[in-house]
Amino acid sequence: MDAVQTFLAASHFAVAGASTNRDKYGNKVLRCYLQNNKSVTPINPRADEIEGVACVASVSDLPDNIESLSIITPPKITTEVVKQAINKGIKNIWMQPGAQSDEGIDLCQKNGINVIADGSCVLVVMHYHEH
Repeated sequence: MDAVQTFLAASHFAVAGASTNRDKYGNKVLRCYLQNNKSVTPINPRADEIEGVACVASVSDLPDNIESLSIITPPKITTEVVKQAINKGIKNIWMQPGAQSDEGIDLCQKNGINVIADGSCVLVVMHYHEH
C-alpha cells in the first residue's frame, strides 16, 4: 500500500488548522472528510465546533483513536503539530501544500511516521467538491 492509501485507510482522522471560514483550506479539508463519510475531529483552539463537529484545542487533546492527521498550518506551526502528533502516537501525517516543514518531515521520518509532504493535496485525491 502506498503512503496515500495507508493514510486514507485510517478509521478516524483529524485536521490541524481546521477553520471556521469556509473559504479557507482548513475548512475545505474538514468538509472533504465529511463528504467522504469519514470520522474526523477538527483542531482549532478558538472554536467549539466547525461544520457541526466538536473541536479540540490541540493535537494533544485528540482522542486516542486518531491514526491520520491532516496539517494545514504555517510551516513553523507544522513542526510543533508534528511534535505533538509523535507524542500522541499518530501514524500518518499529510502536510497540505504550503504547510510542509523540513524539520517536521525529518521528525516524521525519524519516528517512523508515514508522511505525505510532496505537494499532493487531500482535496484532489478525495475528490472534494464545493456545495
